[in-house]
Amino acid sequence: MEPLSPIALGFLGSLAAGSLTAVGAVPVLFGRIPSRATRDLLLGFAAGVMLAASFFSLIIPALDAAEGQFDNGALPAAIVCVAILLGMGAVALMNERLPHEHFKTGREGPDAASLRRVWLFIIAITIHNFPEGLAVGVGFGADGLSGGLPLAIGIGLQNAPEGLAVAVSLLGEGYSRFRAWGIAALTGLVEPVGGLIGAGIIGISQPLLPWGLAFAAGAMLYVISHEIIPETHRSGHQNRATLGLAVGLVIMLFLDVWLG
Repeated sequence: MEPLSPIALGFLGSLAAGSLTAVGAVPVLFGRIPSRATRDLLLGFAAGVMLAASFFSLIIPALDAAEGQFDNGALPAAIVCVAILLGMGAVALMNERLPHEHFKTGREGPDAASLRRVWLFIIAITIHNFPEGLAVGVGFGADGLSGGLPLAIGIGLQNAPEGLAVAVSLLGEGYSRFRAWGIAALTGLVEPVGGLIGAGIIGISQPLLPWGLAFAAGAMLYVISHEIIPETHRSGHQNRATLGLAVGLVIMLFLDVWLG
């Protein structure tokens, strides 16, 4: 049996990671909803995982790849810095241009009033989840299993509390338990799309490797700063959220060293 291609691995790995969004939302089906403090702790954990993945699984490999292409000096660092800013800018642009709605801050983007709220929520979560799938796909495209597996596991772990948060918020908006779970589960399906794109781009052109790795890192860093950390601090649980972030960061660091 032939081994799977990096593109197939990127798709399947990001699909598996995205599927854990549905797993994380399962408690709403049984009416067992953790407290807000616990949810903020878990979202802090998700932020820590993404932060560690951005640096240890994406930015450092991007620097190594750029140095392999251009030797040491200022150019590899400049490439990675520019790609990080491009990744952050791309998500910021989507956030600005696509109509969407956050559970706390309300509607954003053009023509938001003309769409049903559920679609605005789904678009917001898609903006959030796409960079995560992209990162997993780029990891597999760059270095096969050793590059993508730590990212897929880490992103999957942080998807679970995000799925729960989405489902609980939808319950608060009046959706039934099953519909809230179903919508949360569906939002994870954007990740394999990002994974396929990320792995495909890297598979087509190796010179794009440092750009792709750092771009994915920048996209995730924007989501951490703009979405996750502010959300965990809204209800006065920042100490628990910071504890969760610390635990998530060191677990992702351990996974990256152990599996990478």
